[in-house]
Amino acid sequence: MAIELETGLKALANDRRLQIMEWLKDPTTHFRPQVDGDLVQDGVCGLLITEKLEVSQPTASEHLRVLTSAGFLTGKKIKQWVFYKRDEKEIAAFKALLKKQI
Repeated sequence: MAIELETGLKALANDRRLQIMEWLKDPTTHFRPQVDGDLVQDGVCGLLITEKLEVSQPTASEHLRVLTSAGFLTGKKIKQWVFYKRDEKEIAAFKALLKKQI
């Protein structure tokens, strides 16, 4: 899935979403250990992201939905939780597109 320029820019035009992207660069530094799933291999549980953002679950879910829909994050379901991690291949493609367009 190739990230479209406008979609990617809109997804990143929010301080909290940018913060999520930064935290997920190095999840072991920014998040406490989780019961299920490896922070690096499987991603970070949406619940931990919600706690760290200090927002309601629906608000965090919307930020994660926007980033996932844009292609910056992937979600993996483990038990009843969704674990998120960066899609580095798509992020690199978006950076190349941005560089080409601007």
